[in-house]
Amino acid sequence: QVQLVESGGGLVQAGGSLRLSCVASVRTFDNNVMGWFRQAPGKEREFVAGLSWGADIATSYGSSAKGRFTMSGDNDKSTVYLQMNSLKPEDTAVYSCATVRRFHSYIPRAPGQYEYWGQGTQVTVSS
Repeated sequence: QVQLVESGGGLVQAGGSLRLSCVASVRTFDNNVMGWFRQAPGKEREFVAGLSWGADIATSYGSSAKGRFTMSGDNDKSTVYLQMNSLKPEDTAVYSCATVRRFHSYIPRAPGQYEYWGQGTQVTVSS
């Protein structure tokens, strides 16, 4: 059982930035893929970014995140981050982190491919 706790959400004006954090109850990320997803009211859960630890750290981004969001991690702190810049009102959603056991450097994009989830943190971007 892996527990994930997100933080860092809040209210921000359009064009602003936020950094989300997700602390995992694992000693190391070496065996896990970490993902960030978001879900806006009335919409399906959407892949935002993923990170796979291995000999070479691999990252992957959803189309809405490319060029604006950056996912990183600190293995010593068992924490991953999502730096979100140039935020838009359409970025408003509940952001959740998730994890699944790593298979090579493959980063799943479907929510159903992840095994453990955090409770989520609300991000609201005002226009």
